[in-house]
Amino acid sequence: MSATGTVSTDVEKLRQNLRDRIAAHKAPFHVIDAPLAQAAIDQLQSAEPEHWAAVWSTPAAAFAEKAKAREAAGDTDGARENYLLAYGFYHVARFPSPIHPAKDTAYRKSIEMFRAAGRYFSPPLEVIEVPFTGRHEGEGKTVTFYVRRKRSEAKQPVLIRCGGVDTWKEERNDYNDLCIAAGFVQINIDGPGVGEAPLPGSLDGERMYLPMLDWIRTQPGLDADRVLFVGMSYGGYWSTKIAHCYHDRFAGVVNWGGGVDKFFSREWSLSSLSASSYLMDLGPARARTVGKKTYEEYITEVDGFSLLKQGILDGPHAPMLVLNGRHDEQVPFDDMVLLLEHGAPKAARFFPGGHMGYGPNTFPTVLAWLKQQAGIA
Repeated sequence: MSATGTVSTDVEKLRQNLRDRIAAHKAPFHVIDAPLAQAAIDQLQSAEPEHWAAVWSTPAAAFAEKAKAREAAGDTDGARENYLLAYGFYHVARFPSPIHPAKDTAYRKSIEMFRAAGRYFSPPLEVIEVPFTGRHEGEGKTVTFYVRRKRSEAKQPVLIRCGGVDTWKEERNDYNDLCIAAGFVQINIDGPGVGEAPLPGSLDGERMYLPMLDWIRTQPGLDADRVLFVGMSYGGYWSTKIAHCYHDRFAGVVNWGGGVDKFFSREWSLSSLSASSYLMDLGPARARTVGKKTYEEYITEVDGFSLLKQGILDGPHAPMLVLNGRHDEQVPFDDMVLLLEHGAPKAARFFPGGHMGYGPNTFPTVLAWLKQQAGIA
């Protein structure tokens, strides 16, 4: 705010962008109390990380206290809803990525709140940790993922979902509920370089998924012959790679808006940095996915990530669905077409609009294809 008491143009643009996102139910506002979010927006003076995290963490902490009180009173529904709202505000506080200690603190609290809420999900959230054997110094020792499964006498198909640069395994639980209702066991995992992944994005980062896939085979209630994978945004890159590298492990794989070739070029990295569809800090968020701090380091590190350059796109792959918005500013549409030009024929659906092609028919299209591949009536 200026010395005259007026709000700067940049701050007001930020505030209006956030208001529009709330109205449209866009990231990072998938779990939120709209009136309190509006009040938080009014307090924002900038997107500076420490200030941003503080503004959004204040209502989060209040909801956490309410959740604990409802839990102590035996009100599990009230505890779940308040823990979820605490998670939602802490999620905004760390958005898009924990590039500052204050945002990292908010991220850790968002995980805590989501898992607390998950105790009261139906079916409840299971936090699974399996050993991971790294190849390089600094890699983690475990792969962590979430599982929700109904009790069943029959083996159930498994749906794995992985997000992108800023949408991690705690996000879009509404999609999880729909997939579980459709008959899937739901698994959510972070992609390489984000969330709790044990390693940064790299030319062989897909190996972090193997311990999870091996775990599925140990579970008597899970059908290892009907495993499907949805990669959203940057997760679509990893879903495409594992569809080729581990093609015998999947009954179907979805690339929902993930770049695979031109996306990693210097030209596209620079031109897409100012994508109007992204809220803020796209450069630092991308850099963090490969364990780097600067955008120039990111551009250098992802040279060679192209799946076309790696020579895998003409090899065998699991059945695939490719979809996105037709006018994506973050991921080149040419990459979607490229996937259709290589390998076996694939299903594809493109929608009006930008990144991810969100609209009323987008997720239903994904779910219908997944059910068909899993043999669910």
